[in-house]
Amino acid sequence: MTLRVAALALLMVGAAAARGPEFTAEERARILAHGPWPPPIAGDASNRVSGNPDAIDLGRRLFSDSALSRSGYIGCVTCHQPDRALTDLRPRAHGIADVDRNTPTLANLRLQRWYGWAGASDSLWMASIRPLLDVRELDTDAAWIVRRFALNDDLACRYRKVFGRAPDHADDELLVNVGKALAAFQETLVTGRTPFDDFRDALARNDVTAMQRYPAAARRGLALFVGRGNCFVCHTGPNFSNGEFHDTGISSFVAPGQVDPGRHEGIRIVQSSRFNLLGRFNDDATRANATATRHVVLEHRHWGEFRTPSLRNVAVTPPYMHNGSQATLHDVVRHYSQIDSERLHADGERILRRLKLADAEIDDLVAFLHTLTDAEGERRLLPPIDPKPCRRQRTDERRSRVRGPHPNVRARRDSRPARRRRTVRACIASCCLPSRRWPSRVARRSPDRRRRRSASTRSTRTASRSVACAAV
Repeated sequence: MTLRVAALALLMVGAAAARGPEFTAEERARILAHGPWPPPIAGDASNRVSGNPDAIDLGRRLFSDSALSRSGYIGCVTCHQPDRALTDLRPRAHGIADVDRNTPTLANLRLQRWYGWAGASDSLWMASIRPLLDVRELDTDAAWIVRRFALNDDLACRYRKVFGRAPDHADDELLVNVGKALAAFQETLVTGRTPFDDFRDALARNDVTAMQRYPAAARRGLALFVGRGNCFVCHTGPNFSNGEFHDTGISSFVAPGQVDPGRHEGIRIVQSSRFNLLGRFNDDATRANATATRHVVLEHRHWGEFRTPSLRNVAVTPPYMHNGSQATLHDVVRHYSQIDSERLHADGERILRRLKLADAEIDDLVAFLHTLTDAEGERRLLPPIDPKPCRRQRTDERRSRVRGPHPNVRARRDSRPARRRRTVRACIASCCLPSRRWPSRVARRSPDRRRRRSASTRSTRTASRSVACAAV
């Protein structure tokens, strides 16, 4: 009897281990706060073409157009590669030259408030303008983009269709319009549901059978995530990010003697930019979306802080951290497990502390992070480009879009009635009157040929001229 009780107890312990740990009421609430997915996403009020299918199509084409860059071979897709989860798998991005930071993935961008590792942009369209002008990335300007449209009538036609004017103005408005078209496309890049989302929804409806499909290791890692690890403090909400900036204990040195200021520089840039939401290019007349920009304050503690990235699809976007210094997720978790709190700002927040996780716990936490990957994984399927050409414009209109009206265009238009009158007169002269060229032709013929011309042939020619004159 005693052996049976012991065996039953072992079976119960084994079943509990297979299911994973039970969650407290507080932990359940923290887990449920990471969903549902996908959340409702509203359009961008600062971008009047947000959600516009024609703008999305234009942005999709510009995203893959390497001719936007001054070199002619660097485009947005160079760093944000669809077969690499819209990153480039490099520690630091490389456009025309090396960049100081890691390439962030492009997904779920409408859920962010600040853009870039340092938050140097307060809108997605402003963030899309920055790499266009950066000499290390695309190194372009408005004049260069005008020339690009001039060489591609189809692209220029689509620009006119979206913004109601030709892309012949080399000014800030052109840059903003290109940025807004790119932003309209990037808003559509949303990750799918994951195994964690299925578990979270099953937990919400208390579906024990569905919850048992979730791996036990991932469940143990989730318990660490919302429990002792305190990971949920920064990686919270459906997008697993609070969108704010923190000191993670990673070195700010880009090279010997060169430091990356992080958020400190980002605030300075966004406040001084003519493209921020406080400026004239914000399409929201109320400027309600500019509250964060209006009230952000530059402080010393922002030095070396970087934005908290989303953890969705994190398993397929190595390397990690703002400088790509951590090659794997195990390296990231181990960094936080052994973090040196003395390297964190003394006048900043005290969220991070050394966790001292065992190797098995690190494995469990990484197993949980892998369940945040959707079905597409690292291969993101971008919508195909429609091969159907844009409605073509008249030749003189296409010419005037780039260089202004040709000097002879107006003269040709005005002279059309006169040309028609000249044509009629020429027809009458050739049909009904003796041709001025006829004597010369006759003179060139030999006397024998002139004699052989019969009277019937001459009469037939005269009759046909009479019919033609009557028609005129």
